[in-house]
Amino acid sequence: MEKIEFKKISEFKKGTLYNQLVDAYSFHTDCKNNWEKQWKEYDDFFYANQKNIADKYGFVTLVDKEVVGHISWDPRKRPQSVSIGHNCILSKWKGKGYGKKQLEEAIRRIKEYKPKKIIVTTNEITIAAQKNYESVGFVKVKERKNTEYPFAGNYIDYELKIESHE
Repeated sequence: MEKIEFKKISEFKKGTLYNQLVDAYSFHTDCKNNWEKQWKEYDDFFYANQKNIADKYGFVTLVDKEVVGHISWDPRKRPQSVSIGHNCILSKWKGKGYGKKQLEEAIRRIKEYKPKKIIVTTNEITIAAQKNYESVGFVKVKERKNTEYPFAGNYIDYELKIESHE
């Protein structure tokens, strides 16, 4: 039986998040060509803010001690909402259900902040991501024209409303 673990980002060396994004988006060369700068800035930011941000608002997922991906979120608009940032699964692990398990764990952790909803935006080219969000209850609320990175197709905004149990 495989062992799934969720570990602090600070337990991994700088560059881990960036390298995972490069691998996860390797299915389309325009992704790296257009988003590499943002991926590097994201990795730099998380590793510059390990204890107060990275380890609170994200984690790395492992299966049998092998890294399979990571996820992060932005809590700054709570209690109104929490936004999922990158939700990344390495190419060799895609299609095996680990993205869903990673997302479910993130949702469990995000619910501790008691937001009214969790939001995420993806693109038309990330069909697996769309299916993953929908599989755990996210609902498509809007599609927006992507003029910045047209190769990726339109932006797709999703929400997951969180029931209050107070």
